[in-house]
Amino acid sequence: MDWQEHAARLAAEVTGPVSRWREPVASVPRHELVPRWWTRADGGGWVLHDGPSAPDDWTRAAYSDTSLVTSVGGLHADHAKPDDRPEGLPTSSATHPGLVVRMLRHACITDSLELLGVGTGAGGLTAYAARRLGASRVTSVDVDRYLTEAAAERLERMGLRPQFVACDATGPLPGVYDRLVATVSVRPLPASWLAALRPGGRLVTTIANTSLILTAWKGEDGGAVGQIERDWAGFMKTRAGADYPPRLWEVHPSVRDQEGEEITTGRYPVLNLADAWELRSMLEITTPGVETYYEERGRERTAWLLHEDGSWARASATWTDPPTVHQGGPRRLWDALERIRNRLNAEGSLPLYGSRVEITPDGVCHLSRGKWTAKID
Repeated sequence: MDWQEHAARLAAEVTGPVSRWREPVASVPRHELVPRWWTRADGGGWVLHDGPSAPDDWTRAAYSDTSLVTSVGGLHADHAKPDDRPEGLPTSSATHPGLVVRMLRHACITDSLELLGVGTGAGGLTAYAARRLGASRVTSVDVDRYLTEAAAERLERMGLRPQFVACDATGPLPGVYDRLVATVSVRPLPASWLAALRPGGRLVTTIANTSLILTAWKGEDGGAVGQIERDWAGFMKTRAGADYPPRLWEVHPSVRDQEGEEITTGRYPVLNLADAWELRSMLEITTPGVETYYEERGRERTAWLLHEDGSWARASATWTDPPTVHQGGPRRLWDALERIRNRLNAEGSLPLYGSRVEITPDGVCHLSRGKWTAKID
């Protein structure tokens, strides 16, 4: 494959003309990192794509600013058979190159620093950073040993030999660094991440179940001070094994259509919270651990909120009509969402993005903006 022209076009798309990340993106043969990948099938499940057997599709996918899912439910595309149809959540991917560059830019990287990347995935961030900093200054960790081994082998073919370590990223980390950039999301923030930074080091990560990018500079006291960036990103959550635990939707199927302990009429139209990033993020900060689901059938919209404490809500309506809301369990989850929507309508914005963050050495994040405060722990 004559990949250089495609990589240069991708680099021009995701970096500015004077960006120090343009050359790294242009010099990495991204297709070699993703020889096989998954896409969602129309009827559910996933369909396998094999790059070498469809070179045009491979080129188009690899050199677009798109995330390519490489593992679903623990089944990596490299190990799959053509007729495999896994179900479940993605567990690994090759992240959008543009998003990788944005995360690296948030890290304020200079050429003499040592970088730890948390979440190896397909190895894209590691490859770009190794091109920029030199491979000896870059380390990447992932809970999945196959991912670290595959990325190490593929980067070595490019002449890059950064260090790869298979470990649980929420536990102790292998070394001390000037920058830590995570392409997995967390809640709570592991104390080991701050411990792995030198004083004056910088942390860049995202908070699980939100689109929040948190950046912070580590102080001499072991804590850190930073902010929630006015930017958006979403990454898979850290995991301890090959797959994620079953979702509440699967564990408690009765909430899909059961009568609520309380039935009311909602104030606002039903929406898909997965697409309403600011609302979804605020709900996660104020009411942690809520899972969200959404369905459209013609003009009928239904949204569900579930929590492991047994709280649940279901709201259904025709298009933008006021919904009928069923709620049960110890808390009223739809009421919590509507309080956020009330504030957004009354004030025109929410205080979350742009808020100040103070992180204690044990990883507790204290957010504030004006009179508003919140905690991530």
